[in-house]
Order: sequence, then C-alpha cells, then structure tokens
Amino acid sequence: QGHLVESGGGLVQAGGSLRLSCAASGRTFSNYAMGWFRQAPGKEREFVAAISWSGDSTDYADSVKGRFTISRDVSKNTVDLQMNSLQPEDTAVYYCAASVRYSPTPYAGLYLDWGQGTRVTVSS
Repeated sequence: QGHLVESGGGLVQAGGSLRLSCAASGRTFSNYAMGWFRQAPGKEREFVAAISWSGDSTDYADSVKGRFTISRDVSKNTVDLQMNSLQPEDTAVYYCAASVRYSPTPYAGLYLDWGQGTRVTVSS
C-alpha cells in the first residue's frame, strides 16, 4: 500500500496560479498512472487530470483543459498540477491518487491510493 502527501494549496485571487505537488512513497508508483481529483463543498469528488506511468499520456476534465497541466518526475516519485487562470469554481479540496492502471483514467474506482487532500480557495 502506498502513501501520498499533497502540498501547495492555498488562497489565490481569480486569474491567479497555484502549483500542487504530490509526494508518493510505499509502492512502485512509477509503474502506474497518477491522477488529481477535487471535491468542492457540497459536491461529489470529480476527476481533474491524470498522467500515464511514463508521463507521455495525459487526460484532463473539460473544465480544466488549457488551464491546468499535470506532470510527473518518476525519479523523485512526485506528481505536480500546475493550475493557471484559476476561477472561483475551482475552489475545492484537491486529492492526489495512484491508479492500478498504466494509462490515465478519469474513473476514481481505478485508483488504489489517495492522499489526504490540500485545500484550494479562489476568491473573486
């Protein structure tokens, strides 16, 4: 079983940027896809972005395409989410997750390990 720790959340004004980071340990995460999900107050957890085990394939939710970029450093076992042009509707707790698949997937049920989350608040 793995251990994931997110960092980088905070308060930002609309139009601003934040970079989230996820540090992974405990199993060979480099062999598996990684993803970011988020949960806004009063809403269900939703897919944000995912990246393949090799880093050469990515998938994004339509709501963040062109604004968010997911990347990973296999040597450091880290996955980052660069978030630009943030909007109040991006306010949520963001979770890092490790998949059981090699390819990126938006389905939460295919992720085995989850972090505790980091809060992102975007003010208007």
